[in-house]
This record gives sequence, C-alpha cells and structure tokens, in this order.
Amino acid sequence: MDVGTKQKKPPVSQRQAVVETSGLRMRYGSKDVLNGIDIRVNQGEVLVLLGPNGAGKTTTIEILEGFRKRSAGDVQVLGADPDSGDEAWRARIGVVLQSWRDHGRWRVRELLDHFSGFYAPYSTPYDADELIALVGLTEQADTTVAKLSGGQRRRLDVAIGLVGRPDLLFLDEPTVGFDPQVRQDFHALLRRLDTTVLLTTHDLAEAEKLADRILILVGGDIVADGTAAELAGQVSSKAEVRFSKAGESYVESVEDATTFVRELFERYGEAIGDLEVHRPKLEDVYLAMVRDFEEQA
Repeated sequence: MDVGTKQKKPPVSQRQAVVETSGLRMRYGSKDVLNGIDIRVNQGEVLVLLGPNGAGKTTTIEILEGFRKRSAGDVQVLGADPDSGDEAWRARIGVVLQSWRDHGRWRVRELLDHFSGFYAPYSTPYDADELIALVGLTEQADTTVAKLSGGQRRRLDVAIGLVGRPDLLFLDEPTVGFDPQVRQDFHALLRRLDTTVLLTTHDLAEAEKLADRILILVGGDIVADGTAAELAGQVSSKAEVRFSKAGESYVESVEDATTFVRELFERYGEAIGDLEVHRPKLEDVYLAMVRDFEEQA
C-alpha cells in the first residue's frame, strides 16, 4: 500500500463500519462514566472525539482498544469484540499514546525493526527506512531516541503506531507540545495515511482541520455527531458581517453573507471598509454544548 497517495474515499453510505458500539456503558463504583453511547466509525474515515476532561473520552478509547472491560453494551472493532481480541486482531490496530519515554537508548531504525518483528506473523509490516521516510525522520534514522527533539519523538510515536500497517489507528492528543511548524507537518502526514483514524484532541482548530466527522462527548453522552460545518450550523445558521461606512462601524447578522456583501458593495461601493465575515465555527458549538451541560448538571 502506498500511503503517499491517498485514495479518494467513497461516500459514507458505501463504507464498511470499522467500529460500532451500541448502548456502551461504563460505571466506576456508583459513578456512570458512559451512559449507553452509540458510535460508528467508517472505513477510511478520520473521526475526532471531542469533550472536556472527565467526559469519558479516554475510557471510550481504552474500551475500543481492548485495554478496559465495559460495564454493558455491544462493541465491535474490526469485526471482533475487543474483550476477546486475539494477537492477530491486535496486530490490525495501531495505538499512539499521548506520551511515553521508554527505549531512550535505542536508535530510531533499530527500534522500528524491533517492533516490526511483533507484527510479522500477522501482517506485512513496513520496512523501517520506508516508514522513517514517511514520518520525516530520515536524517535521524541512526539517532538514539533520547536525543530526539519533542517533535521528532512524536513522529517516532506515530511511526511505531503505523509499523504494522494498521487498519485502525488510535491517536490520543497527538500534537500536545508541538510548535506550529511541527503541528502542520503532522497534519500533512495524517492526510497522507490510507487508514481509519480515531483521534482525541482538545485543539478545536485541529479537529476542524482534520476530521471527516466529529463526535462531542459530554458527561458520558454523545451530544453531537457530524461534520464541522454541520455542527456549526446547529448553533446558528447566520453569519456575522462587520464593516465600516463613513467612519461608522456596523455589525449585521445575516442568513446569506455572500448575497449581503454583494448587495452592500453594489449600493455603497468603495465607501465600505474593514469588511469581515464571521461564520459559526466548531468552537462555537463545542462551547455552547459544554455550557448547556454544565447549566443542567
């Protein structure tokens, strides 16, 4: 598989489900963390799971990865129940944790060769040099892990998650601590991958940029499911247009910003200045839903 050229994805209705949950519940003692949530992740999709701290994101991911047993509900990941997934099933999953600091004395190429050996009985893992090139670490191939910069180390984390050519990749807060350039490079890397991705992040701009679909988890419930544009439309279908005319500033809330701006210039021409159009963003819907939950709690 050539991950350098990402194939055009078929419509959602034509994709198979890679992850499906029905009535997924998790209880710790007397506290319900997940209240019977339904999730579907489609083949080749980048799905972003958003939510405040304590919403149940980590618990959900750990259940899907097979690291935590659920209290109730049905779960299928790559056609199997994670509670009974065998080694062949685990070899089809890639996991990139938020952080880890093992193997500091290993060199990058050696470490990836080592990990690829675990996948060999079940799949055709990446050649280490091919994978190193994919994540942009060619110049660091013979560098020890302890000497990598933070951004380089994060690229290695992704390489380790990809080494077995997974059908499903879990990414937990993948760009925490990245500088803007490294974050941009990481986003470009994700767009080149030809695999299903389930990603958690607190970076709303990142979610809006990367996601094919977004789930918002608040208080153990899925409160929103859709594209960034669809979710923004749930808050308001109107755009805010700001402009100045004859030294005065104006703000108008309109349904059709394009038509409004065109008519504005047709009427006033060069007298219009400082024009800005603000459409609802993912941040608006996220903050509104979290605020509504907190008010009702």
